[in-house]
Order: sequence, then structure tokens, then C-alpha cells
Amino acid sequence: MARICLHGYVSGKVQGVYYRQSAQEQADRLELDGWVRNLADGRVEVLIEGEELAVRELANWLEQGPAGADVSAVELQQQPLQGITGFIVRR
Repeated sequence: MARICLHGYVSGKVQGVYYRQSAQEQADRLELDGWVRNLADGRVEVLIEGEELAVRELANWLEQGPAGADVSAVELQQQPLQGITGFIVRR
């Protein structure tokens, strides 16, 4: 299976609801690499890298997020692999 990288933004009520921590837990479960962080405009930015099926699974999860989140939009674009190891919450 091929590795892919997706980068993008999640909009809606996605800050203050453990969205980043939950995304990290999902990424760890799926053995993905990358990062997630809050933006000043209220969105969450994410970069996901790994096996395509696992990346797509996390991308689908981003559309719902954890309990308490109210996702209005997820915009992801494929980009070249970054060679990241591990998945972290950026501050």
C-alpha cells in the first residue's frame, strides 16, 4: 500500500473540545505520522502522513471529531511526503 500525505484545515467548533488530543489518539491508533494544531482564527490545521487507507480513515474521522465538536468543513489536499515520524500536537 502506498504512503500519502494530506494537509488541511478543519472548521467549526473544534477548539476547546479535545479535538487535537482526540485526533492524536486516532492517529496513534492508526500508526500515522504528522501533527495537529489550533489556529488563531478558530480552525484546526492538520498534516497526516502514512498508509493511504489509514490516512483516509483519519480524514473521515476529522469530519466528526470527538463528542462536543461541531465540524462544519474539512479541507484536505494531498501533498508530497514530509518524512515525519510520530504524530504530535503542536502548540
